[in-house]
Amino acid sequence: MNSRDADALASRILHHIAEGHPRKGHALLAPVLAAKTPFRLLDRIGARIGEGRPRDVNPFLGRIGSGRAIGAWPLIGSALAAQLDRDVRGALRRCRAFIIQGDIWYAADTLAERVPGAALVADFPRALSALKPWRTDPNRWVRKSCGVAVHLWAKRSRGEPRHLPKVKKLLAFLAPMFCEEDLDAVKGVGWALKTLGRYYPEALSPWLARQAGRARSFRPLMLRKAVTYLPAKDRDNAIRAARR
Repeated sequence: MNSRDADALASRILHHIAEGHPRKGHALLAPVLAAKTPFRLLDRIGARIGEGRPRDVNPFLGRIGSGRAIGAWPLIGSALAAQLDRDVRGALRRCRAFIIQGDIWYAADTLAERVPGAALVADFPRALSALKPWRTDPNRWVRKSCGVAVHLWAKRSRGEPRHLPKVKKLLAFLAPMFCEEDLDAVKGVGWALKTLGRYYPEALSPWLARQAGRARSFRPLMLRKAVTYLPAKDRDNAIRAARR
């Protein structure tokens, strides 16, 4: 399959969905999900399907998710990302449900980059507000997704100084999660801090020293990830603060 084939397949699937024949659409898609189809092609198919009417598309995505194929998650994520310009909160709500349904790290990471991560890039204030409840969600994969989303945003920002006000808001957003106990969630938050430290060490360094000094307890993995790209002096300051 190449890009042209993926586009043609997506159009056929979307036609079946719109005509009220989702089973026909799923029959076309099932072999693609069963094969080792590159994520870039699954993303392409999902983005095209996501352009359809949500009332038709969303039940179809639910059918795909129920199979829990590895390839389902990039396709679903890209389909939901295509809905962000119309319904940010709805797309995020549906993404959360799929993260819980996937119940594994690669589903959470794949969906979090494509939906909440993309939402932060596209509509920062609204996305950040909608994601606040995720920080204390009962599901560890949803909590992890907060960090994965921030990682994606930081990677896309590439350290441009104009984004510093947003970096400070993201650090304030992550502050309550510094003492996260679940290791899966810690990996996500730590990943976010690691990437922020790569592109904005001048913002992360003092924040990290404060968090490490204030926290009664936190997972060592959180600090190890956070200091990865910091200059030696700032890394030592954070470690010393944690030992007080």
